[in-house]
Amino acid sequence: MINPAMDPSGFVLLADFVPGVIQEIRYYTTYNFIGDRIDGYEEPCSLLTVEAARALKAVAGELLVQGYRLKIFDAYRPACAVKHFVLWGIEDQDIRMKPYFYPSLEKQALFSEGYIASKSNHSRGSALDLTLLDMRTGKELDMGGPFDFFSELSHPDFRGITDEQYANRMILQRVMVRNGFEPYECEWWHFRLANEPYPDTYFEFPVSSAFLKR
Repeated sequence: MINPAMDPSGFVLLADFVPGVIQEIRYYTTYNFIGDRIDGYEEPCSLLTVEAARALKAVAGELLVQGYRLKIFDAYRPACAVKHFVLWGIEDQDIRMKPYFYPSLEKQALFSEGYIASKSNHSRGSALDLTLLDMRTGKELDMGGPFDFFSELSHPDFRGITDEQYANRMILQRVMVRNGFEPYECEWWHFRLANEPYPDTYFEFPVSSAFLKR
């Protein structure tokens, strides 16, 4: 019998649904808040549940008309990756990425402040982290702070940024919400499909296009 947490049959490669999507899967690289490639990231690709991918396709179509493309930093996140985060937070003394991602917080506070969860909705397959690329300039929209910057600055409703930066956050948020996603109060980049298909399953299979084809 197949372990439900290892069953990828309800998942798709996001690029198959949204051909123009840009992907910069940070946890496949060493440029993240830990500084190492994260466990479970075998390929730099985005996986999502079919339902979330369909909703995001509608998002992408709506934003394309406005001159924007989606840029994905993370989507489905295996449970082993979350465990990697937790063990790093509890046991590892390494803080080499602190100046870049959490300069004002001690690493243990990343959990208590809500920036890192011991069980992530990313592992249920219908949450993702993203921003917008301006097709006229070829650059990301200025959101007033970078992805995975753990600070009040990253709260979507933070007003200590320029009006233009706040407006850019709202462009993304309004379209995502209109298409069935819910924002997260601590991170302007994080959204979860409200009617997610696997609300109680934390999947464990790797981020791998090859695994989906098995």
